[in-house]
Amino acid sequence: QVQPVESGGGSVQAGGSLRLSCTAPGFTSNSCGMNWYRQGSGKQLEWVSSMNPDGSTVYADSVKGRFTVSKDKAKDTVYLQMNSLKPDDTTMYSCQRTGGNWCRLNAWGQGTQVTVSS
Repeated sequence: QVQPVESGGGSVQAGGSLRLSCTAPGFTSNSCGMNWYRQGSGKQLEWVSSMNPDGSTVYADSVKGRFTVSKDKAKDTVYLQMNSLKPDDTTMYSCQRTGGNWCRLNAWGQGTQVTVSS
């Protein structure tokens, strides 16, 4: 089972944008969903967004209106478009594959760092 791989993190000034990618082989063929999390203060995980297998999405209040999740089925990739970034968005972002038994095996990526400077 191949774990998801995140990419696209980096450094940006406040108000800027970044697009994170989460490539998860088998994501489409196994009808998986995908969550995005980030490390909150105190290192606990903060849920950011969820994409269900049908493509519907939900977002945390802290990112609603600024972040958008989309997917490219052919590439087995889910994107997290982050606009109007704030210094408070600085942290490690990780994706988690969700769904049936197959989807939940080795479901977490290693994460990608986002740094927003004021």
